[in-house]
Amino acid sequence: MAIEFQHAVDVRVAPESAFAVLDDVARTPEWLARCTGIDKLSEGPNAAGTRLRYHYRDGGRTGVMEGQITERLPNEHLRMQYADRMMDVNVDFRVSKSAEGARLVHAIAITPKSWIVRLFSPLIRRQLPDQTITAMQRLKALLESSPPAS
Repeated sequence: MAIEFQHAVDVRVAPESAFAVLDDVARTPEWLARCTGIDKLSEGPNAAGTRLRYHYRDGGRTGVMEGQITERLPNEHLRMQYADRMMDVNVDFRVSKSAEGARLVHAIAITPKSWIVRLFSPLIRRQLPDQTITAMQRLKALLESSPPAS
């Protein structure tokens, strides 16, 4: 069974500017503390099917997950899926206009595949909200401190 969480924030930037930062996967470590890098493995602009490799640090452990963009609607929606032998992770971002500028909705679903991850599911379920909210607060601070794209 998937462990799921969703969080929304309003930011004082245009939806296009917010989406541009999300779509630039190389910038993910700027706002997602666990991420040490994302390699884009496919040529050309981002699109459904673009292959990705996610590098992360979790405490003293590092790891890599293979992934891809599964949905991409410019300036509105970006969904990615990552997997390794222990879990499947679906990451979803929706961007829309708001009174302040843009509303970002971030949903994440983690599906344990190994018995050890299933054993730690209650801990993951407790930590996921804080990790997601912190990431969104860092993303908001990054977006609102960056000069608008030209």
